[in-house]
Amino acid sequence: MLTPTRPRLYVDSADVNEVSPLLAAGVVRGVTTNPTILARGGRAAVDIPELYDRWVSEGADEVFFQTWGGDTDAYLRNASGLASLGEKVAVKVPATPAGFAAASVLVKQGTSVLVTAVYSVAQALTCAAMGVRYIAPYLGRMRDAGMPADALIADMQAACAGSDTNVLAASLRSADDVVSLRLAGVPFFTAAPAVIREMLWHEVSESSAAEFDSEMLRLSLERSA
Repeated sequence: MLTPTRPRLYVDSADVNEVSPLLAAGVVRGVTTNPTILARGGRAAVDIPELYDRWVSEGADEVFFQTWGGDTDAYLRNASGLASLGEKVAVKVPATPAGFAAASVLVKQGTSVLVTAVYSVAQALTCAAMGVRYIAPYLGRMRDAGMPADALIADMQAACAGSDTNVLAASLRSADDVVSLRLAGVPFFTAAPAVIREMLWHEVSESSAAEFDSEMLRLSLERSA
């Protein structure tokens, strides 16, 4: 079972100006993307090798890119190109019949696979039976659809217990989303840069740090006087 002793945070973005500082700070383990995120960051498929090389050089342990094509053969063909970028690539495959078939082949080939857009416990259980490394349910989108998202994601993690599959929760819209899922047993999280930054900030921490700095400056001036 892959459940770690500590949680993992990933940043969900293709904006290098947002991603790079978080990698440099060591706050996130890696970067997750999908076609929508690439487009939002002004990127295209041709930019994927450049992004992979940049983020790995900046400290990413894993970089996630999604295969495409709509059918199993196309998913596998494009996944092969992604996997060839390096050992730190994880290939995202959609939770559709064609995607499950592609994921099964990729797992047997030793590729690190994330099945994305998982919306049911049955899909999660199928992924665990196949041995995929990660599943990505979309918390925010599930709530938007009127689903009991938090409970469903906790059930997905429970259904994967004892397997090599873990939940990497996505579509997280606040720091509280991350905390509540962690308390429910979910180990891995990916969120937009703004959410990651929100996790680092508290107004009392800021005021305390300012007070400490002010006091230290006063002490330094007294010593030099």
